Amino acid sequence: DAERRLRGRAVRSSAAEVEELSAREMSVLRLLGSELSIAEIGDELYISRNTVKTHVRTIYRKLDADTRAAAVSKARELRLL
Repeated sequence: DAERRLRGRAVRSSAAEVEELSAREMSVLRLLGSELSIAEIGDELYISRNTVKTHVRTIYRKLDADTRAAAVSKARELRLL
């Protein structure tokens, strides 16, 4: 089960299943927990700021979050981080 989480597979929360996060979304999610800006995350991952924003929106939708802090908190609760 831990191996599935590491690959970004869907995991079960207490009430609902979370949609699978892609490998790139997992990379962005890990950096959302830092104090890096969106532009800095893009620089770190060699992707554009707009691509980071797209991944962040998808992460928020999949984790049912509306802020960076909420997304990181939910990811920790689900043991994705």
